[in-house]
Amino acid sequence: MKKDIDFPKVEGVRMAISRQKNEVSGEYEFHVYLINENDFTLENVLINSSGYSKKKEQKTSVLRHYLDSVAPNSVAKVELINPELFAFVNQFWVSYYIEKKVYDKKFIFMPESVTDENFQYIASLEMEGVLHA
Repeated sequence: MKKDIDFPKVEGVRMAISRQKNEVSGEYEFHVYLINENDFTLENVLINSSGYSKKKEQKTSVLRHYLDSVAPNSVAKVELINPELFAFVNQFWVSYYIEKKVYDKKFIFMPESVTDENFQYIASLEMEGVLHA
């Protein structure tokens, strides 16, 4: 039964969408990052990303990413994201192991949440972005 399964609380793991100006084109490129703020390594990290409209009439493909490990107090670049998708609900389901125990959390960036007004400096990225805790 689901009530018998221990779901440990995820702490110190965040997702961010950040932008960098491409030196060649002069246009912004947006990337999704996984941030590990813990003093331990995340092992066998799986990230499923998908997007859909509010009414789920339109949706993106599901992308799956695997990271062997994410070191303590570090950042991993997950994917490039097209800014046209910011009008969608963007969902990132993250699962990982800590000492043979599975942790998982869903991070959801709501439509129009990745805007200039919501950008803040993210010290771990050393750039501006929208942070999800």
